[in-house]
Amino acid sequence: MFYWLMKRVFVGPLLKAVYRPWIRGAKNVPAEGAAILASNHQAVIDSFFLPLMLDREMVFIGKQEYFTGRGLKGRVISGFMRGVGTIPVDRSGGKASEAALNTGLRRLGDGGLFGIYPEVTRSPDGRLYRGKTGVARLALESGAPVIPVAMVGTAVAQPIGRKIPKIMRIGMVIGEPLDFSRYAGMENDRFILRSVTDEIMYAIMSLSGQEYVDVYAATQKARIATGHPAAAGDAADHLPAAPGGRPVPEVQVPVAPPEQDEPSVG
Repeated sequence: MFYWLMKRVFVGPLLKAVYRPWIRGAKNVPAEGAAILASNHQAVIDSFFLPLMLDREMVFIGKQEYFTGRGLKGRVISGFMRGVGTIPVDRSGGKASEAALNTGLRRLGDGGLFGIYPEVTRSPDGRLYRGKTGVARLALESGAPVIPVAMVGTAVAQPIGRKIPKIMRIGMVIGEPLDFSRYAGMENDRFILRSVTDEIMYAIMSLSGQEYVDVYAATQKARIATGHPAAAGDAADHLPAAPGGRPVPEVQVPVAPPEQDEPSVG
């Protein structure tokens, strides 16, 4: 509760005053009960702005290292991460997926909102990458609806390597809930998990207007690190594509509404 109040009283007003965030589709988040918010992932600040703009408390998970720093800097970072609703998860020993799943299931079991990035890691170039199936397993095991979310502008405000985000407007678009109750009890079927994940990623793509790349973001980052030619964007990377082989949606990247029309919370 302390950190929730800190977000509302201190962190929230500061971020709102500086970045003037906007939101569309907030009505798609239920007023009560468990739900999974599945978002594209472009920057560290994605985890700050989405919880800030919702009336209900929601959390993401974050690396344990964010919470264990020493000295004044470490305490400030830890306090800020907790203040924006981040839960520390120990990702050592190759147990990251299990830790994230268990944390999410506990949160959803208590009837809360849990945020997850199906891409797992940040996009290296602002495009939307293939989702990992943890989000599908979480949905099927918990029975909670999945609400797709598109963060807008965060890749420009804070590209990889930039610590202090550029001051500019940050937006988010929230889609209608996706119900996967028809797959109840099938959380161990890898084909069902892939199908559900692709459906979620398609919904995110339809909201964000991002170009889709059918490889994992971590794989693309490894390409970049090793100087692979595809890191610069080969022909295959730039062929129009959509999750699960679906038709590419004809959507544009959302733009901020005129400030005199705000708040845009519908």
